[in-house]
Amino acid sequence: MAPPLIQLKDISLTFGGTPLLSGVELSVSAGERVCLIGRNGSGKSTLLRIAAGLVEPDAGSRFVQPGATIRYLPQEPDFGEHKTTLAYVEAGLGPGDDHYQARYLLEQLGLSGEEDPAHVSGGEARRAALARVLAPSPDILLLDEPTNHLDLPTIEWLEGELESRRCALVLISHDRRFLTNLSRSTAWLDRGQIRQIDRGFGAFEEWRDEVLAEEEREQHKLDRKIVNEEHWLRYGVSGRRKRNVKRLGNLHALRDQRRDYRGATGNATLAAAEAEKSGRLVIEAKNINKAFGERRIVDSFSTRIQRGDRVGIVGPNGAGKTTLVHLLIGNDPPDSGSVRLGANIEMATLDQHRESLDPKLTLAEALTGGRGDHVMVGDKSKHVIGYMKDFLFAQEQRGTPLEALSGGERGRLMLARALAKPSNLLILDEPTNDLDLETLDVLEDMLGDYEGTVILISHDRDFLDRVVTSVVVPEGQGRWIEYAGGYSDMLTQRGADVKRETVKADAPAEEKKEARAAAPEAAPRRRLSFNEKHALETLPKTIDKLHAEIAKQQKLLDDPDLYSKDRKKFDAASGAIAKAQEELAAAEDRWLELEVLREEIEQA
Repeated sequence: MAPPLIQLKDISLTFGGTPLLSGVELSVSAGERVCLIGRNGSGKSTLLRIAAGLVEPDAGSRFVQPGATIRYLPQEPDFGEHKTTLAYVEAGLGPGDDHYQARYLLEQLGLSGEEDPAHVSGGEARRAALARVLAPSPDILLLDEPTNHLDLPTIEWLEGELESRRCALVLISHDRRFLTNLSRSTAWLDRGQIRQIDRGFGAFEEWRDEVLAEEEREQHKLDRKIVNEEHWLRYGVSGRRKRNVKRLGNLHALRDQRRDYRGATGNATLAAAEAEKSGRLVIEAKNINKAFGERRIVDSFSTRIQRGDRVGIVGPNGAGKTTLVHLLIGNDPPDSGSVRLGANIEMATLDQHRESLDPKLTLAEALTGGRGDHVMVGDKSKHVIGYMKDFLFAQEQRGTPLEALSGGERGRLMLARALAKPSNLLILDEPTNDLDLETLDVLEDMLGDYEGTVILISHDRDFLDRVVTSVVVPEGQGRWIEYAGGYSDMLTQRGADVKRETVKADAPAEEKKEARAAAPEAAPRRRLSFNEKHALETLPKTIDKLHAEIAKQQKLLDDPDLYSKDRKKFDAASGAIAKAQEELAAAEDRWLELEVLREEIEQA
């Protein structure tokens, strides 16, 4: 096995009373792709900062292989005194790194390099930070929520870019599809400790449920054992003092074990306060149009949304998703065409802008509106502490100002506010932002049980697949088309990923800014990256080596008596040939993909 590029041993860290990390072990070798999973607040980001050498643990050691280069992507980039995004990206390059990569990656990510970091949007900041860590082609990439603020086309571009690289990856993300596509092993940070499996995120949820179920069975056995020992203490003590003292000591040890046990964090209790049923027809739009200057945002779009439908709206930043929703719910009149809302519509809205609340408000004030200790959930009054617990807030957080809440906590707060309002039509704009995986599962279940209608904007492909009944996608020049099924169904019907659309010069300033952050197609002509060129040159040799390895193992397996003579050797040869065949198929597919891309570029 290859020696680790980075190794954390027996890492411990405590903030306040409960240890955040307790004896954590994590080892990453060359080429490994590890997803780091855990609840909000479990210490994932802190552990990644320790791995990056930015935080000193209370105990434990950190080893980095001499000469190995590490790049760390924080959730919130610090631009320092840099005057342009290009200067910020170039500052992350080492002495021997190619400065062309900095400009090339910025162009691929839809930035010119001349943007002032003090005035960029969240999406632009994230793109610049990604370019900074990708440009040096490091040996290890530590990525904390790399898809935050990115639209679907950029997320899919980033997936392809990371897939093509040979560096080791450690990923923290709430995007399940992103993790499934990129990870090859999973490290689960739970109650201060790490459990790890050599399988990607696709296997995580089933494995986690098995682990927790087994843990629950063990705790039940422990409880029964304590009950039996306590029964003996009351009724079965005999005259053999030495044996009794030992057994009593064992009982005390069992009680200590039970007392020190940290149970798994419970799940949020999400339930929407439902109003009376709406009419069967919820929204009918006929040939609606909307333009800003000469840029058409919506062009002759028609739809009928009926009670119980779950409609997902996807597309790049700046495509007009929020504008389309505002047209459909009557917040913004179309330039032409008509929109009709059905009977008895009660609407609740979750806005993606978490900063819309006064940051000085406390958590309790934000939930109660500053009025007393109770929250109106539908037509029922509920004490604010009980409602906070439904959304995984501790009683002690009642007086916490909103500015001190994490991104995940702000996300749960906004959900709590939206779901308290009686509704039969939910409008959700990026509801999955910053939510951990367990809360996402509960949100999906809640939406599945919700009897009303849902319209949601999301960049989370897995969430869309699990929730929506149809997907509305921009096709360019203001045209929107509705496809039946989830996101994957849309791709199958459409036969292509969602693309970006450039913005005309006379579009409103705000629209230009949004679209510029999401429009790598406006960049100069596509060229093969350094990594793609390198792969084209080296993959044929790799393919030849794999062919040779397969032939070598096949020669061993051609011996009809090998199984009976040496079972271990037979199993090893079978495993080696299967692994080599899998790697060969991947290498051939990648080479063919790059060769086609090279030909397309040369012919363009």
